[in-house]
Amino acid sequence: MINMTLRQLRYVDALARHKHFGKAADACAISQPALSMQIKELEAELGTKLIERGARQARLTSFGEEFVKRARRILREVDELSVLARATEVQFSGRLRLGIIPTIAPYILPQVVAEVAQTYPRLDLHVRETLTPKLLEELDAGRIDAAIVALPVSEPWLTEVPLFEEAMMLVRPKAEAHAAVPDPAHLSQMRLLLLEEGHCFRDQALEFCRLRPERPREGLDGTTLSTLVQMVGAGLGITLIPEMAAPVETRSANVALARFPAPEPKRTVGMVWRRASPLADQLLALSEIVGRAAQGGIRG
Repeated sequence: MINMTLRQLRYVDALARHKHFGKAADACAISQPALSMQIKELEAELGTKLIERGARQARLTSFGEEFVKRARRILREVDELSVLARATEVQFSGRLRLGIIPTIAPYILPQVVAEVAQTYPRLDLHVRETLTPKLLEELDAGRIDAAIVALPVSEPWLTEVPLFEEAMMLVRPKAEAHAAVPDPAHLSQMRLLLLEEGHCFRDQALEFCRLRPERPREGLDGTTLSTLVQMVGAGLGITLIPEMAAPVETRSANVALARFPAPEPKRTVGMVWRRASPLADQLLALSEIVGRAAQGGIRG
């Protein structure tokens, strides 16, 4: 019988994610030699290698890739045992790991965190901000419990709950404030500044402007909405931003805001979690609180 520990499984999972012994050790809050020794002991117990050790990077062997897939399922089930215990409590408590995308986080988090803390004083909320593909990966692996993203996600293993809709707004140089608002056909011919690849808001803007994602756009991408707005203020082009971001991002920029004529381009913001989560009922109640808090913050 092979003896292995959950701790060893977590170490291998961390190494698979970071592909570097030092970074994996930091993520696990142990020393690099200790992590390396634990993985070597596991490999000895298994009788085969899990890791190809390079000078700068650690790679999984073919066996290691299959091992990590199964180990992650085991770790997720173990984590959900503690979640199941929390789900039986009268009041929502314990640690909740909530993901959120960057085009939403800065504009609603203060209101959401305050409302959640008031409603669930025993809940220890941990927030993780990153792009949608990474959040879905972490949801699947059980590293976060729920995420606030743009819908639809259209993954059969996820529950999707819409929270609210918001318009996409045009940002252009202040000198163009009184010009007619261009339609999508004209927008596609203009110098449109977009978020870099990986942001779902980029894809939504491309879709509205009827642009192909593969169209070359050298030098026209930004990492944040704030950068895009400042680029517009400098006269480098135009951009689209979500309505919730407009008051924050345009107040100190030399730009003009405009709404598109009906039907306005919109995005739906929602909350997602694993269908199999033992916290499904609590997360549904939480989504209602998040939705109210977010809309109140946007209106405010």
